Amino acid sequence: MEFGVSLPSRGPLARPDIVLKIAAKAEALRYASVFVSDHIVLPTSSARSVYPYSPTGQLPGGANQDYLEPLSLLAHLAQATTKVRLGTSVLVVPYRNPVTTAKTLATIDVLSRGRVILGAGVGWLREEFEAVSAPPFAERGRVTDEYLSLMRAMWTKDPVSFAGRFYTVRDVHALPKPVQRGGIPIWIGGHTDSALKRTAVLGDAWHPIGQRPPAMLLPDEYAAKVKQLQSYAHQAGRDPRTIALTFRTPMEVRGAREKSPGGDRPLFQGTAAEVIDDVRRYQA
Repeated sequence: MEFGVSLPSRGPLARPDIVLKIAAKAEALRYASVFVSDHIVLPTSSARSVYPYSPTGQLPGGANQDYLEPLSLLAHLAQATTKVRLGTSVLVVPYRNPVTTAKTLATIDVLSRGRVILGAGVGWLREEFEAVSAPPFAERGRVTDEYLSLMRAMWTKDPVSFAGRFYTVRDVHALPKPVQRGGIPIWIGGHTDSALKRTAVLGDAWHPIGQRPPAMLLPDEYAAKVKQLQSYAHQAGRDPRTIALTFRTPMEVRGAREKSPGGDRPLFQGTAAEVIDDVRRYQA
């Protein structure tokens, strides 16, 4: 089992000195990976879209906050670190041209000597899709599937030809390739049935978020979804053991005498022993 850290790429802590300091500390403490998140613009008025990982349906911190562009930040982190893996959690795939995104990620993988992880999501904020002239919001799942397939081809084939519904490229060289054999690993975000099917076909890992009301993903639900993912993998002709399992969650280790606010202890918040027990519940 490995552990990673989510870096503060948005909000008041999204400053180069702070982000680099936390990444360096994570590397020194032998964390396996650090991750950055993704938004390009946020609507000034009340959005129609509902954020799926907040009880209010609103993005924590509001819309008027700094948000560092994730791929630029990964390139900076590649220079500032030497061992820790560098990932997105998650990159909203439909927002960017898939050919240039594949090129950027391959370049960062070369600069970091093979440390990049592409955490990939379909997105949720309709207003942001409209602002960046992304493909239609209703098509975001199909667009993500096609773009990921194209990016994989860009990383593993030469020359590259690809004919899809949303993007076509013919007879081009896409060099350099990523350092990592087989291309940059793709971790599929989300916990819906569509996300599980996407993982089974296109993913190197499943990367859901849990313990973020209303998306709790408690141990029994997580185990049931893993079982469903394994079934989908078999249907896709894949060995489920080739798909890594991950879990993103808030975590807070408290002193033995500190009590959880409100009485009941949320999972992954408590003493070191309690948090270790929580980890083992998911590991089982």
